[in-house]
Amino acid sequence: MNIVAFDSASRPAYLDRLNDQQRLAVEHGDGGIAGPLLVIAGAGSGKTNTLAHRVAHLIVKGADPRRILLMTFSRRAASEMARRVERIVGEVLGRDAAVITDALTWAGTFHGIGARLLRDYALEIGLDAAFTIHDREDSADLMNLVRHELGFSSTESRFPAKGTCLAIYSRAVNAQAPLGEILGAAFPWCSGWHDELRQLFAAYVEAKQAQNVLDYDDLLLYWAQMAAEPAIAEHLAARFDHILVDEYQDTNRLQASILTALKPDGTGLTVVGDDAQSIYSFRAAEVRNILDFPTLFAPEAEVVMLERNYRSTQTILAAANAVIGEASERFTKNLWSERESGERPRLVSLRDEADQANYICEQILAEREAGTALKSQAVLFRASHHSGPLEIELTRRNIPFVKFGGLKFLDASHVKDVLAVLRFAENPRDRVAGFRVLQLLPGIGPSAANAVVESMTTALDHEMGLAAYRPPQRAAADWPGFVELYAGLRAGAGKWPADLERVRLWYEPHLERIHEDATSRRADLLQLEQIASGYASRERFLTELTLDPPDATSDQAGPPHLDEDYVILSTIHSAKGQEWKNVFVLNAVDGCIPVDLSVGSTEEIDEERRLLYVAMTRAKDSLHLVTPQRFYVHGQAARGDRHVYASRTRFIPAAILGDFQQTSWAPAPKAGETPRHPQVRVDLGARMRGMWK
Repeated sequence: MNIVAFDSASRPAYLDRLNDQQRLAVEHGDGGIAGPLLVIAGAGSGKTNTLAHRVAHLIVKGADPRRILLMTFSRRAASEMARRVERIVGEVLGRDAAVITDALTWAGTFHGIGARLLRDYALEIGLDAAFTIHDREDSADLMNLVRHELGFSSTESRFPAKGTCLAIYSRAVNAQAPLGEILGAAFPWCSGWHDELRQLFAAYVEAKQAQNVLDYDDLLLYWAQMAAEPAIAEHLAARFDHILVDEYQDTNRLQASILTALKPDGTGLTVVGDDAQSIYSFRAAEVRNILDFPTLFAPEAEVVMLERNYRSTQTILAAANAVIGEASERFTKNLWSERESGERPRLVSLRDEADQANYICEQILAEREAGTALKSQAVLFRASHHSGPLEIELTRRNIPFVKFGGLKFLDASHVKDVLAVLRFAENPRDRVAGFRVLQLLPGIGPSAANAVVESMTTALDHEMGLAAYRPPQRAAADWPGFVELYAGLRAGAGKWPADLERVRLWYEPHLERIHEDATSRRADLLQLEQIASGYASRERFLTELTLDPPDATSDQAGPPHLDEDYVILSTIHSAKGQEWKNVFVLNAVDGCIPVDLSVGSTEEIDEERRLLYVAMTRAKDSLHLVTPQRFYVHGQAARGDRHVYASRTRFIPAAILGDFQQTSWAPAPKAGETPRHPQVRVDLGARMRGMWK
């Protein structure tokens, strides 16, 4: 393939659209293989645009797109990045742009790229390239199976549940930390099971290898272990001239070790992120990766700060800068904007959560009357249950809303059933998939499913073992159809994605039998077939769908059907990367932000501070931080009042109050309502004492 180089004598027009700092990042090395670059991209500073321009600039200057590795944290982000790159390159290369950018094939998530490389190097690392990938639920089921086989499900004192066991295992793998350290820091209530958990995890790893399955964490762990082998690492590194990583503040130690193995001196490495938006430590994200980058690659590393914000008003940014300025360690930057405003962020004090819900509803409706769409307004909160009283009030007032966090395709049972059939056909050693599929048949329970799997394992050929099994009488009618389906899928009799249609047609009678809402679930399966048509093979489909599932059309908290406009409710974690005209932050008090008064370490406090910063920087025009004086504590001891009195969040100390507009709010009494307590303060104790003087 011929790579077209651009004549550097004239500056391309696309660079004129960038500000000075963005251009500095894009032109680093001026298209050649340069030293390590860290781009600290503040909130709303055009991070995605800058990274897309850097990739495009590399291509325009002659870099081979086949030798560019671009890693993002979602497949959709990678696709959007590729589209932007094509548009920019198209301005210079015209019709040739599509041909060249189509060769940018190594763009995707860490897990997706890892899965591709593991199949490429399967022979060298002793891995069967036909491995299947377990999602979190399947991994938890396998963990539970091993847990039961080891007798840990019948211990005298309660052993950690399967989900907790998987979470501990995942944290230890991704954080690259000893099990004891993980238990002490994140799961102290499980510390007494240290030895048993180590035994469980060893057996879990053996079970995965015996069944030729990998879980999410294996995709990174195997990649990191593979890259630790000098010969393989050298071969891997030679495949890519440029490695670019988005959202670097969200990487964990395992991901950072992969990058340093591929580019030990940082040559050709560009990472983009914002330490002030590192809020995923519960997923083992390590903020030190971005903070230590300049030291790790000293003295060659260059740091470019993107401080101009294109989203928020200057008054919102001044308040956000003041909040993050109190952090114990950070890259010093101050976001600024040309968008002037006389309105400072409001710090609203009110009585309780009921008043909080009423205040937000009134503000939302007033903004709607002024012409602001409901979709342009969002309410953010630290924990999902914080929005309960607000949801009730929104419903009472007939204000439509969407709460972020619907089920994914892989969480919907009917989709998992169909995918399990495909995975079992792809990998007959996948016991979790096999058990799920077999128990769809009437008359096949856990014991019978185990007998079928054993019959397949001990036979010379898996299909022969399946055909030789004699099912229970209740399953006799459905058994021949399943055997025929399985044999056809294994033999590759159909063409992709016709295999999926074949599975759906087989599954539909079971769907009708198992689910009352079969019609809406069937729509999911038809949508799944449409999605499948975009993949070249069954293996690619299963891999990509497991790693980055789309939303389901049923079983989810989706948009309301009767109104095209609706308010957004979201946790702060889910809101990262989003923006709205008006933003309301619930419960800006100690006990909620930070999440608990017992939060102790400097690192934990700093992450909670960054959460508030992320919430504040989602707002474009208007920001309300609401501080109820009295709020309900979820999970408070049953005895006594579950409500506590709280003070304003410690992240807004008196020293920075000048950046906020302080106000209080109380609802106007309505006819027929129980009146509020009178706004008076009387010292009855003094009267009582005075009676005896």
